[in-house]
Amino acid sequence: MEIRCLFSFAVEKIWLRNGQLSIGRSIPIGKTVSSRSPSNLGFANLDGKTAVVTGSSSGIGRAIALELAVAGADVVIHARESIKDADEVKQRVEQLGRRSKCLLLDVSQSEEFPEFIDHAWSVWGKVDIWVNNAGVDLLTGEAAKLPYDQKLERLFEVDVRSTVLLSQLVAERMTDQSAGCILNIGWDQADRGMDGPSGELFATSKSAIMGFTRSLAVSVAPDVRVNCIAPGWIKTAWGETASGEWQDRVLRETPLARWGTPEDIAKLARFLCSDEASYITGQVINANGGAVR
Repeated sequence: MEIRCLFSFAVEKIWLRNGQLSIGRSIPIGKTVSSRSPSNLGFANLDGKTAVVTGSSSGIGRAIALELAVAGADVVIHARESIKDADEVKQRVEQLGRRSKCLLLDVSQSEEFPEFIDHAWSVWGKVDIWVNNAGVDLLTGEAAKLPYDQKLERLFEVDVRSTVLLSQLVAERMTDQSAGCILNIGWDQADRGMDGPSGELFATSKSAIMGFTRSLAVSVAPDVRVNCIAPGWIKTAWGETASGEWQDRVLRETPLARWGTPEDIAKLARFLCSDEASYITGQVINANGGAVR
Protein backbone atom coordinates (compact mmCIF):
# COMPACT_ATOMS: atom_id res chain seq x y z
CA MET A 1 0.00 0.00 0.00
CA GLU A 2 1.25 3.51 -0.82
CA ILE A 3 0.19 6.93 0.39
CA ARG A 4 0.74 9.97 -1.82
CA CYS A 5 0.95 13.36 -0.16
CA LEU A 6 -1.26 15.91 -1.95
CA PHE A 7 -0.44 18.88 0.27
CA SER A 8 2.77 20.87 0.56
CA PHE A 9 3.76 18.71 3.53
CA ALA A 10 2.42 15.93 5.71
CA VAL A 11 3.18 16.23 9.40
CA GLU A 12 4.74 13.11 10.87
CA LYS A 13 4.52 14.13 14.52
CA ILE A 14 3.43 17.10 16.61
CA TRP A 15 4.42 17.51 20.25
CA LEU A 16 5.10 20.08 22.96
CA ARG A 17 8.69 20.71 23.98
CA ASN A 18 9.48 23.30 26.66
CA GLY A 19 6.11 24.89 26.06
CA GLN A 20 6.74 25.26 22.32
CA LEU A 21 4.85 23.46 19.56
CA SER A 22 7.22 21.31 17.52
CA ILE A 23 6.55 19.59 14.23
CA GLY A 24 8.41 16.47 13.11
CA ARG A 25 9.91 15.76 9.70
CA SER A 26 7.64 16.65 6.79
CA ILE A 27 7.10 14.87 3.49
CA PRO A 28 7.54 16.99 0.34
CA ILE A 29 4.64 17.37 -2.05
CA GLY A 30 4.13 14.45 -4.41
CA LYS A 31 6.47 12.11 -2.55
CA THR A 32 5.28 8.49 -2.31
CA VAL A 33 5.79 6.77 1.02
CA SER A 34 5.28 3.08 1.76
CA SER A 35 2.72 2.53 4.52
CA ARG A 36 5.20 0.04 6.01
CA SER A 37 7.83 2.74 6.44
CA PRO A 38 8.41 3.76 10.09
CA SER A 39 8.48 7.41 9.02
CA ASN A 40 4.88 7.08 7.87
CA LEU A 41 3.62 5.34 11.02
CA GLY A 42 4.22 8.38 13.23
CA PHE A 43 3.26 8.46 16.89
CA ALA A 44 3.06 5.10 18.73
CA ASN A 45 4.92 3.33 15.94
CA LEU A 46 4.78 -0.47 16.32
CA ASP A 47 6.70 -1.33 13.15
CA GLY A 48 8.53 -4.63 13.56
CA LYS A 49 6.47 -5.64 16.60
CA THR A 50 4.36 -8.77 16.83
CA ALA A 51 1.09 -8.91 18.77
CA VAL A 52 -1.49 -11.43 19.97
CA VAL A 53 -4.98 -10.14 20.73
CA THR A 54 -7.35 -12.63 22.34
CA GLY A 55 -11.02 -12.29 21.51
CA SER A 56 -10.16 -10.31 18.39
CA SER A 57 -12.74 -11.60 15.93
CA SER A 58 -15.25 -8.90 16.93
CA GLY A 59 -15.90 -5.85 19.09
CA ILE A 60 -13.13 -4.18 21.07
CA GLY A 61 -10.63 -6.95 20.34
CA ARG A 62 -11.16 -6.60 16.61
CA ALA A 63 -10.65 -2.84 16.80
CA ILE A 64 -7.45 -3.29 18.83
CA ALA A 65 -6.05 -5.83 16.37
CA LEU A 66 -6.68 -3.51 13.42
CA GLU A 67 -5.27 -0.46 15.21
CA LEU A 68 -2.08 -2.33 16.12
CA ALA A 69 -1.77 -3.31 12.46
CA VAL A 70 -2.26 0.30 11.38
CA ALA A 71 0.62 1.17 13.72
CA GLY A 72 2.86 -1.39 12.01
CA ALA A 73 2.49 -4.58 14.05
CA ASP A 74 1.98 -8.08 12.73
CA VAL A 75 -1.03 -9.54 14.53
CA VAL A 76 -2.23 -12.99 15.60
CA ILE A 77 -6.04 -13.02 15.58
CA HIS A 78 -7.74 -15.23 18.17
CA ALA A 79 -11.28 -16.57 18.32
CA ARG A 80 -12.98 -19.28 20.33
CA GLU A 81 -14.54 -21.15 17.41
CA SER A 82 -15.54 -18.81 14.58
CA ILE A 83 -12.72 -19.09 12.06
CA LYS A 84 -14.86 -17.15 9.55
CA ASP A 85 -14.96 -14.00 11.70
CA ALA A 86 -11.30 -14.35 12.64
CA ASP A 87 -10.29 -14.78 9.00
CA GLU A 88 -12.17 -11.60 8.05
CA VAL A 89 -10.06 -9.65 10.55
CA LYS A 90 -6.92 -11.42 9.32
CA GLN A 91 -7.66 -10.29 5.77
CA ARG A 92 -8.15 -6.71 6.96
CA VAL A 93 -4.78 -6.82 8.70
CA GLU A 94 -3.12 -8.15 5.55
CA GLN A 95 -4.74 -5.40 3.49
CA LEU A 96 -2.89 -2.96 5.73
CA GLY A 97 0.38 -4.56 4.63
CA ARG A 98 0.98 -6.57 7.81
CA ARG A 99 1.31 -10.27 8.42
CA SER A 100 -1.48 -12.08 10.25
CA LYS A 101 -2.42 -15.53 11.52
CA CYS A 102 -5.60 -16.99 13.05
CA LEU A 103 -5.52 -19.22 16.13
CA LEU A 104 -8.51 -20.84 17.83
CA LEU A 105 -8.78 -21.49 21.57
CA ASP A 106 -11.54 -21.85 24.13
CA VAL A 107 -10.06 -19.73 26.94
CA SER A 108 -12.07 -21.64 29.52
CA GLN A 109 -9.82 -24.66 28.81
CA SER A 110 -6.67 -23.69 30.70
CA GLU A 111 -4.95 -27.02 30.01
CA GLU A 112 -4.60 -25.86 26.40
CA PHE A 113 -2.84 -22.58 27.28
CA PRO A 114 0.78 -23.82 27.05
CA GLU A 115 0.23 -25.24 23.57
CA PHE A 116 -1.59 -22.09 22.46
CA ILE A 117 1.28 -19.91 23.64
CA ASP A 118 3.81 -22.19 21.94
CA HIS A 119 1.88 -21.76 18.69
CA ALA A 120 1.70 -17.98 19.13
CA TRP A 121 5.46 -17.72 19.66
CA SER A 122 6.25 -20.04 16.77
CA VAL A 123 4.37 -17.93 14.21
CA TRP A 124 7.08 -15.26 13.94
CA GLY A 125 9.57 -16.38 16.61
CA LYS A 126 8.57 -13.81 19.22
CA VAL A 127 5.63 -11.95 20.74
CA ASP A 128 6.15 -8.33 21.78
CA ILE A 129 2.56 -7.46 22.70
CA TRP A 130 -0.12 -9.61 24.33
CA VAL A 131 -3.65 -8.26 24.80
CA ASN A 132 -6.01 -10.24 27.06
CA ASN A 133 -9.35 -9.13 25.65
CA ALA A 134 -11.33 -12.39 25.51
CA GLY A 135 -14.36 -12.39 27.77
CA VAL A 136 -17.77 -13.98 28.14
CA ASP A 137 -20.88 -12.15 26.90
CA LEU A 138 -23.55 -12.40 29.59
CA LEU A 139 -25.67 -9.49 28.39
CA THR A 140 -27.02 -10.87 25.12
CA GLY A 141 -28.29 -14.21 23.83
CA GLU A 142 -29.06 -17.26 25.95
CA ALA A 143 -26.31 -16.45 28.46
CA ALA A 144 -28.28 -13.41 29.61
CA LYS A 145 -30.89 -15.80 31.04
CA LEU A 146 -28.45 -17.73 33.25
CA PRO A 147 -28.95 -17.53 37.03
CA TYR A 148 -26.70 -15.25 39.09
CA ASP A 149 -24.37 -17.97 40.41
CA GLN A 150 -23.76 -19.45 36.96
CA LYS A 151 -22.96 -16.04 35.53
CA LEU A 152 -20.45 -15.49 38.34
CA GLU A 153 -18.85 -18.86 37.63
CA ARG A 154 -18.58 -18.11 33.90
CA LEU A 155 -17.03 -14.69 34.49
CA PHE A 156 -14.33 -16.12 36.71
CA GLU A 157 -13.72 -19.06 34.42
CA VAL A 158 -13.47 -17.08 31.18
CA ASP A 159 -12.50 -13.52 32.10
CA VAL A 160 -10.48 -13.79 35.30
CA ARG A 161 -8.87 -17.21 35.16
CA SER A 162 -7.80 -16.93 31.53
CA THR A 163 -6.34 -13.45 32.04
CA VAL A 164 -4.36 -14.52 35.10
CA LEU A 165 -3.04 -17.83 33.77
CA LEU A 166 -2.27 -16.61 30.25
CA SER A 167 -0.53 -13.53 31.64
CA GLN A 168 1.70 -15.62 33.89
CA LEU A 169 2.78 -17.87 31.04
CA VAL A 170 3.25 -14.96 28.64
CA ALA A 171 5.23 -12.96 31.21
CA GLU A 172 7.67 -15.87 31.60
CA ARG A 173 8.30 -15.91 27.85
CA MET A 174 8.64 -12.15 27.66
CA THR A 175 11.05 -12.10 30.59
CA ASP A 176 13.21 -14.65 28.76
CA GLN A 177 13.31 -12.32 25.74
CA SER A 178 13.93 -9.31 28.07
CA ALA A 179 11.04 -7.29 26.68
CA GLY A 180 7.30 -7.29 26.26
CA CYS A 181 4.00 -5.63 26.99
CA ILE A 182 0.83 -7.19 28.42
CA LEU A 183 -2.46 -5.32 28.26
CA ASN A 184 -5.60 -6.38 30.14
CA ILE A 185 -9.18 -5.15 29.95
CA GLY A 186 -11.05 -4.05 33.07
CA TRP A 187 -14.15 -1.91 33.61
CA ASP A 188 -14.40 1.66 34.87
CA GLN A 189 -17.37 0.96 37.14
CA ALA A 190 -15.48 -1.76 38.98
CA ASP A 191 -13.94 1.14 40.92
CA ARG A 192 -17.04 3.34 41.13
CA GLY A 193 -19.78 0.76 41.62
CA MET A 194 -22.93 0.12 39.61
CA ASP A 195 -26.33 -0.99 40.80
CA GLY A 196 -28.01 -4.23 39.79
CA PRO A 197 -26.96 -7.85 39.31
CA SER A 198 -24.87 -7.18 36.18
CA GLY A 199 -23.07 -4.33 37.91
CA GLU A 200 -22.25 -6.54 40.88
CA LEU A 201 -21.04 -9.43 38.74
CA PHE A 202 -18.89 -7.46 36.33
CA ALA A 203 -17.45 -5.29 39.10
CA THR A 204 -16.40 -8.44 40.96
CA SER A 205 -14.63 -10.03 38.00
CA LYS A 206 -13.08 -6.90 36.54
CA SER A 207 -11.82 -5.73 39.95
CA ALA A 208 -9.91 -8.99 40.14
CA ILE A 209 -8.30 -8.34 36.76
CA MET A 210 -7.42 -4.76 37.66
CA GLY A 211 -5.84 -5.79 40.96
CA PHE A 212 -3.94 -8.61 39.29
CA THR A 213 -2.60 -6.18 36.69
CA ARG A 214 -1.02 -3.98 39.34
CA SER A 215 0.59 -6.89 41.18
CA LEU A 216 1.88 -8.65 38.06
CA ALA A 217 3.43 -5.40 36.86
CA VAL A 218 5.53 -5.25 40.02
CA SER A 219 6.50 -8.92 39.72
CA VAL A 220 7.77 -8.79 36.14
CA ALA A 221 9.35 -5.31 36.01
CA PRO A 222 11.58 -3.99 34.57
CA ASP A 223 11.59 -6.23 31.50
CA VAL A 224 7.83 -6.52 30.99
CA ARG A 225 5.18 -3.82 31.28
CA VAL A 226 1.62 -4.68 32.34
CA ASN A 227 -1.31 -2.26 32.13
CA CYS A 228 -5.09 -2.35 32.01
CA ILE A 229 -7.68 -0.31 30.14
CA ALA A 230 -10.99 0.20 31.96
CA PRO A 231 -13.60 1.06 29.31
CA GLY A 232 -16.82 2.85 30.12
CA TRP A 233 -19.98 2.66 28.02
CA ILE A 234 -18.76 1.19 24.73
CA LYS A 235 -21.20 0.48 21.92
CA THR A 236 -20.56 -3.19 21.21
CA ALA A 237 -23.20 -5.94 20.79
CA TRP A 238 -25.19 -5.03 23.91
CA GLY A 239 -25.00 -1.29 23.29
CA GLU A 240 -26.42 -1.69 19.79
CA THR A 241 -29.64 -3.17 21.21
CA ALA A 242 -29.85 -1.35 24.55
CA SER A 243 -33.25 0.06 25.50
CA GLY A 244 -34.12 3.75 25.30
CA GLU A 245 -33.80 3.95 29.08
CA TRP A 246 -30.22 2.71 28.91
CA GLN A 247 -29.41 4.99 25.98
CA ASP A 248 -30.58 7.96 28.07
CA ARG A 249 -28.62 6.78 31.09
CA VAL A 250 -25.40 6.49 29.12
CA LEU A 251 -25.70 10.04 27.82
CA ARG A 252 -26.66 11.34 31.25
CA GLU A 253 -23.73 9.71 33.04
CA THR A 254 -21.08 10.48 30.41
CA PRO A 255 -19.79 14.09 30.39
CA LEU A 256 -18.79 13.77 26.72
CA ALA A 257 -22.44 12.84 26.04
CA ARG A 258 -21.90 9.91 23.71
CA TRP A 259 -21.20 6.21 23.68
CA GLY A 260 -17.59 5.21 23.34
CA THR A 261 -16.57 3.13 20.34
CA PRO A 262 -14.26 0.12 20.11
CA GLU A 263 -11.91 2.38 18.15
CA ASP A 264 -11.66 4.75 21.12
CA ILE A 265 -10.31 1.88 23.20
CA ALA A 266 -8.07 0.66 20.39
CA LYS A 267 -6.26 3.98 20.08
CA LEU A 268 -5.42 3.94 23.79
CA ALA A 269 -4.26 0.34 23.47
CA ARG A 270 -1.94 1.32 20.62
CA PHE A 271 -0.32 3.99 22.78
CA LEU A 272 0.08 1.73 25.82
CA CYS A 273 1.71 -0.97 23.71
CA SER A 274 4.20 1.44 22.14
CA ASP A 275 7.57 2.76 23.27
CA GLU A 276 5.91 6.13 23.92
CA ALA A 277 4.43 4.45 27.02
CA SER A 278 7.73 2.91 28.14
CA TYR A 279 7.48 4.57 31.58
CA ILE A 280 3.92 3.37 32.21
CA THR A 281 3.28 0.07 33.98
CA GLY A 282 0.93 -1.23 36.67
CA GLN A 283 -1.73 1.30 35.72
CA VAL A 284 -5.48 1.00 35.20
CA ILE A 285 -6.53 3.74 32.79
CA ASN A 286 -10.17 4.72 32.39
CA ALA A 287 -11.48 5.38 28.89
CA ASN A 288 -15.02 6.41 29.70
CA GLY A 289 -15.85 9.86 28.36
CA GLY A 290 -15.10 11.55 31.68
CA ALA A 291 -17.56 9.65 33.89
CA VAL A 292 -16.62 10.03 37.56
CA ARG A 293 -19.73 8.95 39.46
